[in-house]
Amino acid sequence: MITEYDDLDGLGLAELVRARLASPLELVETAISRIVERNPALNAVILTMFDDARQAALEADVRAPFAGVPFLLKDLLATVAGVPTSSGNRLLAKRPAAGDSELVRRWKKAGLIILGKTNTPEFGLTPYTEPESFGPTRNPWDIARTPGGSSGGSAAAVAARMVPIASAGDGGGSIRIPASACGLFGMKPTRGRTPAGPFTGEPWAGFAVEHVLTRSVRDSAALLDLTQGADVGAPHYLPSFSGSFLEAVGRPPEKLRIAVSAAPMLGGKVEVEVLSAFSDAARLLEELGHELVEAAPPIEAEAFSLSFLTVLAAEMRVDIEEAARTAGVPIRVEDFDASTFGMGLLGQASSAGELAAALRNLKLAARGVSAFFASYDVLMTPVLSRVPPPIGAFQPTASEKRLIRVIGRVRAGWLLKKLGIARRLAAETFGFIPWTPVFNVTGQPAMSVPLFWSAGGLPIGMHFVGRFAGEATLFRLAGQLEKANPWVHRKPPACAAPITPDAGTLAGLS
Repeated sequence: MITEYDDLDGLGLAELVRARLASPLELVETAISRIVERNPALNAVILTMFDDARQAALEADVRAPFAGVPFLLKDLLATVAGVPTSSGNRLLAKRPAAGDSELVRRWKKAGLIILGKTNTPEFGLTPYTEPESFGPTRNPWDIARTPGGSSGGSAAAVAARMVPIASAGDGGGSIRIPASACGLFGMKPTRGRTPAGPFTGEPWAGFAVEHVLTRSVRDSAALLDLTQGADVGAPHYLPSFSGSFLEAVGRPPEKLRIAVSAAPMLGGKVEVEVLSAFSDAARLLEELGHELVEAAPPIEAEAFSLSFLTVLAAEMRVDIEEAARTAGVPIRVEDFDASTFGMGLLGQASSAGELAAALRNLKLAARGVSAFFASYDVLMTPVLSRVPPPIGAFQPTASEKRLIRVIGRVRAGWLLKKLGIARRLAAETFGFIPWTPVFNVTGQPAMSVPLFWSAGGLPIGMHFVGRFAGEATLFRLAGQLEKANPWVHRKPPACAAPITPDAGTLAGLS
C-alpha cells in the first residue's frame, strides 16, 4: 500500500511511478482498499471494475503523464466498452455500452486507470445525487448532507481520497456544484473544449460539457491539456489552446478587472455564511492586487429559468423514451424517478414552438451576458446560495410523488403543468444554484474554488467565470488562489475511521 496516497494528487502519484517508488498495481490496490473501506458510508461508487483495473495496471505505460493513477467515471455520458452506463436509471443498469467514448479513450491514453463508476441522479437532472435506483450519495464532510449533483458520486469519492481524480459533467453546474459542496476544485471548460462523441451528438442542447473533479488545480489543468480538442463530427469547433494550461497554473495573472456580485442571478436568498465567505474572497482578491467592481450581467431571472426548465423537460422526455426503447419495454412511470418522470411529462406537454421559443430566449440572453465580459476579465459569485443541505431537502413530497405517478399513468402532463408542481421544485432548485446554469447557456468557462469552510466544517466554494475560451486566465487565477489560501491539506471525516451511515450502504464491493 502507498502510505502517502491520501496526500498526493494525480500528478504526484504518477511521479512516484516514474521514479519507481511505486508501481501502477500498487496504486490500484491502494485505491481499491480505500473504496472498500470508505464507500459503504458514502455510496459514491455504484459499479466496480477492479479486475479490469488490475489488468490495466499490469499493462500500464509508465511514461504516460498520469501513469497508473486511479480514476473513477461518472455513470453518465462517459462510456466504457462492455460496461453498463446506467445514467442513474434502473432500465439501463445492465445494458453494456457499445464502445469507449472519445473522452474515455483520451483519459486512458493519459495513463488513468478506471476502477469503476460513480453515482449520479437519474439522467443528471438534479443538483443533488439521490437516484431511487442506487440510493443517495452522502457528503464526506457530513454524511447527513448532500454532496451536490449531478457529479455527486465523483465528488464524494475524490473528497474521501478514494481516488485523486474522477470524471464529471456539467449541464447546469454539475461540476461546480459538487466541487463547492465537497471542497474540491472544479473547472467547467468552454463549450467544445472537450469531446462529446461518438455516442452523443450534443448533450443538453450544447449546455453540457465533461471534464474532471480534482483536489489540486494542476491535475485539472494537466488533464485538460491532454483531452482538449474536437472529435469527429463535433457540432462546435473550438481551436485547441496553443499554450499549456498546466504551465498557466504556475504563472500568477496580471492585474485582473474582476466583477463581483453575490446577488442571485436566478432568484432566491443567500445564506449569511456564504455572504461572509464571499466578502472574504473579495478581500483576498484585493490583497492579491486585482481590481474589483461591483457588477453582474443582466438576466431576466424568471424568463431565463422557465426557458431553461423547458429545454430540460424536453431532454428528460427524450431520455425516458430512449431508455424504454433500449430496454424493449413500454414507458412506465414505475421505471423512473418521480422527479425525472414529472419533468418528462412537462416535456411531453410542451409544444415544438415552446421549445424553439425557449432556446431563442436563452441564446439571446447569452449574448447579453457575453457582452458584459467585454468590460471585465472575470466575474466572481458564490457557487451555491447555502451550505450543502440535508439529504432529501429538494425531493418532491410523498404526496407530490404519488400525484406525479397518477398523472403519469394517464399521460396528463398538461395537468402537472397547470398544478405548478414542477415550477415550484424548479424555483427551489434554482434558488440553490442561482448562478451556475447561466454559464452553461453562454458556454463560458467557469470554476469552483474551495477557498472557505463554514463554522460547522462544510465547504463553501467561490465561482469564477471567464471569457469564452478563457480557461488559461482562470487557471492562472486558481493557481494564485491555491497558493495564497491552500486547501489540499483539509481532509473530511470520511478519511478517518470508517463511518457508519444512517441508512443505505453499498454492498458487493470486492
